[in-house]
Amino acid sequence: MKRFKKILGFIFIGITVLITVAVFWNYPKLTILSGYSAKNMASSVFIGNRSVEFTDNHDNNFAPVHLAEDEVDINEKSASASVFGLNERKAVYREGLGSVLINDDFDEKAPYLKPNRHKKKINLPFPYGELPQKDTVFENVDYKKIKTTVSSIFDGEGESIQKTRAVLVIYKNQIIAEKYANGLDQNSILLGWSMTKSVLATNYGVLQRQGKIDINQRAPIKEWQTDQRKEITINNLLQMNCGLAWDEDYGSISDATTMLYIDGDMTKAQIDKEAIHKPNEYWYYSSGVSNLLSGILRKQFDSYQEYLDFPYREFIDKIGMHSMLIETDMAGNYVGSSYAWATARDWAKFGLLYLHKGNWNGEQIFNPDWVDYVTTPSPTSEGDYGGHFWLNAGAFYPDAPRDMYSANGFQGQRVFIIPSKDLIIVRFGLIGDAGVDFNRFLKEIVSSIQ
Repeated sequence: MKRFKKILGFIFIGITVLITVAVFWNYPKLTILSGYSAKNMASSVFIGNRSVEFTDNHDNNFAPVHLAEDEVDINEKSASASVFGLNERKAVYREGLGSVLINDDFDEKAPYLKPNRHKKKINLPFPYGELPQKDTVFENVDYKKIKTTVSSIFDGEGESIQKTRAVLVIYKNQIIAEKYANGLDQNSILLGWSMTKSVLATNYGVLQRQGKIDINQRAPIKEWQTDQRKEITINNLLQMNCGLAWDEDYGSISDATTMLYIDGDMTKAQIDKEAIHKPNEYWYYSSGVSNLLSGILRKQFDSYQEYLDFPYREFIDKIGMHSMLIETDMAGNYVGSSYAWATARDWAKFGLLYLHKGNWNGEQIFNPDWVDYVTTPSPTSEGDYGGHFWLNAGAFYPDAPRDMYSANGFQGQRVFIIPSKDLIIVRFGLIGDAGVDFNRFLKEIVSSIQ
């Protein structure tokens, strides 16, 4: 019996040591997991107007994020999360700025500036106003085929993964198909994730039209002026071929996850990275570059308030994307890599702005040649990437038109722009290319229009 108890004691000690080692090595990961869960919960509840239960069951239910437990304080407008009771993180919501993960240095009671919005109702049919569309039937559109195609990428009978949450198809400014998953509708505000990068880039197109910036100028980063990084231009950053080191890995503690879930000022994450290639030699996708561009954008204005107001005043509210909100980090910078929210219809308006080469019902928001710029393949991207937009020039989707380009986000968020077909296709979901055959989907939609 004593021998048996001794063996049990050794086993217990061994298990304790293993658990301690596992926690030690994974403790930093718990910071990321609880941070993701708290941030996503706060944004879903206070921006998306969804319930805690809905968010837990749909948005935060995938491994390993599902290990986190969330608590929401509706009155305080905050959400907290921890994993196994360890490393609790907190996110707070601020009107106009969205939700932000905070640390112990953050003063929740401090006053803050917020963007001035210009939400003017216009008595015109969608997309130029709030009135219903006029009934329009296109003889060259196979509506039955489009309906079948759209339905095919939603959950089937018995499925509850919400593979697709929203699809909107617009042809010649008219909605020809629109469908939402259970619990969502045309008023649901949806996170675009990295589609935000394309929204961020648009600010540079507007500034260039206004003659306030030249994207071919060197990036105004003082830390780069004494080494080879001083040759990096804003254009190199927009095309993501600046040659700087970066680790865009979301399955580990990486540059990207540290920036999004630990850093207080996300615009600095890319600045200190070394140059491992010369500009234009190597294309590499980097969310750090996008947030660096957000920081450079902030430097273009004399005051913080001007920076906050600019995207809304100059194009977001001008084209009626009134549901859109771009979240900021603790330092007050727009998180241009990841955090823009809007309804599917408002995301479609963004696509239409580009489809019409910057012209919105007669007003030119950015120059037509800005579209030529963002759709020009970045060197060494093999035709897949332009100026903060994804391209199909390299036939990533072989059965879709080559002139198609898109704003893309995590979990398959998409705004597809197809100029040759006068077509916009918006898709939101919880699964990307790994679970949705976008090539077939696009092929079927396009072939439905003769």
